[in-house]
Amino acid sequence: MNLTAFNDFIKSTFGNLVEQFKENDEYGYNNPRSQDIIQVGFTTNLTPDVIRKAVDNKVQFIITHHDAWDFLYEVREQCMQDLIDNEISHFYIHLPLDCAEFGTCNSLLHEIGISKITQQTHYEDNHEIIGIGDYNEPIAFEELVDRISNALAEDVKAWKNSNTTIKKVGVVTGAGNSTDLIRQAKEAECDVYITGEKSLYSVQYAKFAGINLIVGSHTFTEIFGVKSLVERLKAAFNEIETIYLEEEHVE
Repeated sequence: MNLTAFNDFIKSTFGNLVEQFKENDEYGYNNPRSQDIIQVGFTTNLTPDVIRKAVDNKVQFIITHHDAWDFLYEVREQCMQDLIDNEISHFYIHLPLDCAEFGTCNSLLHEIGISKITQQTHYEDNHEIIGIGDYNEPIAFEELVDRISNALAEDVKAWKNSNTTIKKVGVVTGAGNSTDLIRQAKEAECDVYITGEKSLYSVQYAKFAGINLIVGSHTFTEIFGVKSLVERLKAAFNEIETIYLEEEHVE
């Protein structure tokens, strides 16, 4: 595989999502290099620690959900230099992966055993619309908390604001702490809302609205979408080797 073939794969895999969202803001490359790629590493975030793991595993190409953020002062500059010094290319894909049929939200819903996706996460008039999935049979809130904790391999935060069993689940992976999103889940009659970040306001509003709330980490609520993308990449290019560059549970 080379970057030309990879770019064709991204366009065919994401279709109009790469047109809907702006390149370089929501997806793109850092230090693109014209070489044959065999070793592909993947994870949620681009950090100096991730690049060190890539170097240790002789990775030539890193795929992440997030680019290195400018507001983490000097971290982005360090990442860019580390990529150059170690001759590693990097590709990130954010909102297109969130909104893809196999993307972050749907992958998490499938990971916790949802029977049917009834609403696809998407953007409408520049507003994020939550994903929704249903269980065939209701489960206890506590069982869902255990499922998510086991899937993410981390303790999650949970607020039981209703005694109802769980059948309809609303989700936005990552930074879905907006009260607007929780309100969508309430109006859609979801029994629980799941996301990857919280604030005082999200906790207060979920309690007021009487909707159960479960919050994991930003990193690990989104990793399943990255894994799904890489599985598709491996199916398209069976000569590559894919390596999970697992991050620490720091959140």
